[in-house]
Amino acid sequence: MEIVLRARQTYLDALPIAAAVVVQDDLGRLRVVAANAAFDRIEALTGKPGKLLHRAPFDNAFADFLDGDQAAIQFNWTTDSTASARHFIVRLATLEPLPGMPWRCMVSLVDRTAEVESERSLRAEMLHDSLTGLPNRVAFDEALEEAAACDRAGGATSHHAVLVVDLARFSRVNECMGSMAGDELIITVARRLLFTLRAGDVLARIGGDEFGILMRINASVEEAREAARRIVTTLSTPFRLSDLEIRIDCAVGCAMTREGAGFAEDVVRNAQFACKRAKSTGSVEIYQSGEATAVRRRFSIETELRRALENARLELAYQPLVDLASNRVTGFEALARWSHPEEGMISPAEFIPVAEESGLIVPLGRWAMETAVRQLAEWDEAAGSALPLSMAVNLSAIQLTRDDVPTMVAETLARHGVAGRRLVVELTESAIVHDPERAARVLGQLKALDCAIAMDDFGTGHSNLAYLQKLPIDVLKIDRSFITGMLTDRDKVAIVRAVLGLANALGMRTTAEGIEAVELAHTLSALGCSHGQGYYFGRPMSADEAMACFRAFNG
Repeated sequence: MEIVLRARQTYLDALPIAAAVVVQDDLGRLRVVAANAAFDRIEALTGKPGKLLHRAPFDNAFADFLDGDQAAIQFNWTTDSTASARHFIVRLATLEPLPGMPWRCMVSLVDRTAEVESERSLRAEMLHDSLTGLPNRVAFDEALEEAAACDRAGGATSHHAVLVVDLARFSRVNECMGSMAGDELIITVARRLLFTLRAGDVLARIGGDEFGILMRINASVEEAREAARRIVTTLSTPFRLSDLEIRIDCAVGCAMTREGAGFAEDVVRNAQFACKRAKSTGSVEIYQSGEATAVRRRFSIETELRRALENARLELAYQPLVDLASNRVTGFEALARWSHPEEGMISPAEFIPVAEESGLIVPLGRWAMETAVRQLAEWDEAAGSALPLSMAVNLSAIQLTRDDVPTMVAETLARHGVAGRRLVVELTESAIVHDPERAARVLGQLKALDCAIAMDDFGTGHSNLAYLQKLPIDVLKIDRSFITGMLTDRDKVAIVRAVLGLANALGMRTTAEGIEAVELAHTLSALGCSHGQGYYFGRPMSADEAMACFRAFNG
């Protein structure tokens, strides 16, 4: 028997893991009859050597094991809840019964502390931003899911809000001062934001220059709005980078966890919608119900517009431009029209902004230029000679930036044999203000093709009068907002008179938009406006109707 016991002990000592043999005596008591040194050390960790089997979760595990018919079971065990805790996989396995011996089993413990700590460290890295040390988007979403669940469980008494803070001009800092300065700025912003928060608020870096804040609020959203104002004020103080002081503006959008959002990503997206609106308004914005639907609508429009361009489902309508002195049609403005097979007419006010945002404005602009110039050539061919008509085509600021407009125009004119002097390229003030140097270069190249340049919607943007003097602009189009109701509004008359005087001084022609009555046409002509456009002369019409209109006006 002694030889058997010695062999058993030698076997246990040779094992690379903690192990012990446990027996159950006739009274049902469990006791360790053999163990290796590794098992003894683990027992010592508990502070009560010899009592390990009678502590949770061992006692419950043995009770289940004895009552069941399994040959082996295993469970996880942690020595305590402190930072120095050890983690084990405990396995209980029945040993073959020996004659005259009580029931016995092998208890083994595999130390997985290093694995648990590695997982914990890896998770910490995965859940934190390496630059600022703040929680990242994944961790923020987890915290937000917990808050949303708390709100659902708490009923009307539990409310959380999410703020999204987006930094303006951050990319300029990276471009001009380098990534090191950009990193320093992000770290400083994070520190300032932390000082604006209350205990329990969660701050996370959820994007390159975007931060998210989760905060508990009362039933009123005003508390979140006030927190947003504190953030804007805090970040308005200039930042010192190297020997420079940099001012960084920010946009802040807010959404409530209970505002029609089922998941964390929905709440964050809602706050981002509000933040995008804040960029344009310059004030703190709260998510409004329906914004997500509007965004999905824009994506739907984008998809359908792409298909419409590919399948030639768009059309041009032509609105007459009339010489107010002679009452003769001297040209047409080409306007894109989209008749959807299911939704009917979709307004340009809806699909043009989508085209600009998605980049579809480039193929759309090229299509409009090609179609308009080709139509002018077809009218000439039908008449047997070049008609005394010009064609005005709108050019988007996005297309001006992304496309080789002069080459595209030159090739289009050459392809259809139309002289450059018969083409009027219309740009809005924003297209010029956005990038004046590029605008000047492109307009100069268009003038070299003998094209005329018109500034559309004049007076509604942020024109610098220096642009009018330096850029080769031939026509100022006075926006309809100044023309409508002009006869009963002295201020509008004064504005129109001033624009006409400015255009005359600079040697430019003028076109008044939105003329809907003969009295307006006569008054504008008397004031010195050269051309008019509006429903009084004709609505946008098909190519055949446009030619009929030309003949009716010109005899």
